[in-house]
Amino acid sequence: MHSDPTFHTDLPRKGVDAGTLVSGIRRGDRRALARALTLVEDGTDVGREVVRELYPQTGRAALVGITGPPGVGKSSLMAALVSLLRTRDPEQHVGIVSVDPSSPFTQGAVLGDRVRLVEHDTDAGVFFRSMGSRGRLGGVAEASLQMALLLDAYGCSEVFLETVGVGQSEIEIAHIADTVLLVLQPGSGDAVQALKAGVMEIPDIVVINKSDHPAARELHQQVRSILKLDGAREWTPPIVETQAMTGDGVDRLWDAILLHREHQSVDARFERRRQENLEREVFSLAAARASAELAARARTDERLRELLVSMQRREIDPVTCTDKLFEEVFRP
Repeated sequence: MHSDPTFHTDLPRKGVDAGTLVSGIRRGDRRALARALTLVEDGTDVGREVVRELYPQTGRAALVGITGPPGVGKSSLMAALVSLLRTRDPEQHVGIVSVDPSSPFTQGAVLGDRVRLVEHDTDAGVFFRSMGSRGRLGGVAEASLQMALLLDAYGCSEVFLETVGVGQSEIEIAHIADTVLLVLQPGSGDAVQALKAGVMEIPDIVVINKSDHPAARELHQQVRSILKLDGAREWTPPIVETQAMTGDGVDRLWDAILLHREHQSVDARFERRRQENLEREVFSLAAARASAELAARARTDERLRELLVSMQRREIDPVTCTDKLFEEVFRP
C-alpha cells in the first residue's frame, strides 16, 4: 500500500483532464487513481466527470462499513481483515477509505489513520486513502461513495469504509455499505451508549473487540438482549468476539461477513439494498446541493433576507419561513 500516492506522482498537479485519469484507472495506474480521488474529495468538475465515465464499470466490489465509538480498535480490526484477505488470495486487490474528523480550519483529515495500517504500506495489492468528514455528522463524507466507486473501477474486489466513530450519528453508514460492522469494546461507557436502539439498528454484524477484557462476556450478553428485542429483522446480526492486535477471531469475523452476503443473495436482497443505498445517496447529495444553493441565495437576495429577518423577529414561524424560501428559490 502506498499511502496517498498523489504526493509522489509524476502526473501534472494542474490541468489533468478526465480522459487521462479514466484511461489510467482502467489500466490499473495507481497514480491516476490517487489523483482522481483527490479531485473527487475536493468536489471538482474533473472529479465528477471521472466518476461519471467510470460508473458503468462499477458494481463489482463489495463494500464493508466499519463503525463504532472512538478507540475500540476499528483501524486495527480493518488491518487484520486486510491481512487475512491478502494472505488467502495475494491476487486480490483491497481498497480502504478511512474517514477522519476534519480540522475546523483546514477541513482536512487530522487523525492520519494510515499510521495504524503501516504494515500494508508496501503492499501493492492494497490502496488506502484517508479523508476528512468535513463536519458531516454521520461520519461519512459526501465523497466517500464516489471514492468507493473509483476503487471499484480500479479493480478492488473488497472496499472497506471506516468512519469517524461519533456514536448514534453513524447511522449514515448503513445507507452506503453492503455489510456494516459495529465494533464495541468491553468496559467502555461509549459501548453502553452504542447499545441504544438507534445505533443497534445499524449493524449486520456486531464485533466485540479486545475480547480478552474481563467485561467481554457481560457486553456480549447485553448486545444479545438488545438484538432479541427486534424480532422483525430478516437477519439477526451475529456477535463475533475478536482481538484485532493478535488476529484472534478475525477469521470467524470474515466467515460471518460471507454468511451475510450469502443471506443477501437470496430473493435479490443484495440488489434491493444497493438500489436503495444509491437512491438515498442521490437524495443526500441533492439535499446538500439545495442547502448550499439556498444559503448562497439568502446572502444576496433581499427578498430572502427579509423572510429570514421576519422569522428572527418572530413575525413568521420557521416552518412558514421554510415554505416561503422554497417557493422563492426552487419553484418556477
